[in-house]
Amino acid sequence: MLSDLTAGAVADAEARREHRPLHIVEAEALARPAAIDALEALSPSDRVKIIAEVKRASPSRGDLAEIRDPAALARLYEQGGASAISVLTEGRRFKGSLADLESVRAAVSLPVLRKDFIAEPYQVFEARAAGADLVLLIVAALEQATLAELHTLIGELGMTALVETHSADEVARAADIGARVIGVNARDLSTFELDRDLFGSLAGQIPAGAVKIAESAVKTAEDVAHYRSAGADVVLVGEALVTSDPLKTLSDFRLV
Repeated sequence: MLSDLTAGAVADAEARREHRPLHIVEAEALARPAAIDALEALSPSDRVKIIAEVKRASPSRGDLAEIRDPAALARLYEQGGASAISVLTEGRRFKGSLADLESVRAAVSLPVLRKDFIAEPYQVFEARAAGADLVLLIVAALEQATLAELHTLIGELGMTALVETHSADEVARAADIGARVIGVNARDLSTFELDRDLFGSLAGQIPAGAVKIAESAVKTAEDVAHYRSAGADVVLVGEALVTSDPLKTLSDFRLV
């Protein structure tokens, strides 16, 4: 599944490149105002922080929410105390787009994450051109040299990489490239099975000083508390917010 999603995202980027060549997207990226400091926004505090996600669908759950106005939803997230906004920009299975990211960026003052299957520099420049402050890199989808190259490029453009892992080996690979924001995804992106305890088993291996993010398997405040007790600084939440009253759910989660 992960390889198919990544191949599809790269193919879609190549199609966009036909209409907007790299030199144009690169110029747009460099002309953007400086990215918001996501490290500061996500830095550990006395309460868990939430990255709230704009997410219409997923391969494992199908359609979740129509979300006709991503900007309006993002404003609710900001009002509810989210520390950052994640925007799915993958179009085939998650029904997102870069237009979603652009509209969210224009609507909020929080850091915005481009969540997609990033595998080449063009996609990184696209992210900055659209206003992203963070970019997701999935260790399992990338060779180490490519992971390091993209991580460096993200930093050179003033953004922050959220480096996603699923195993001890992947945490070590993230540490090797100097990742300062490391996520552990409870969802196996090959099988889409969930393991809520995976974060706790890997948190101790994340380097000191790195922001520790727990991703997936969050339905209730108890799930957030479970991750917090295991050492999470931040919890990324999508489905639980788009399928409920986001303000109430965020309020419950932020009490942890």
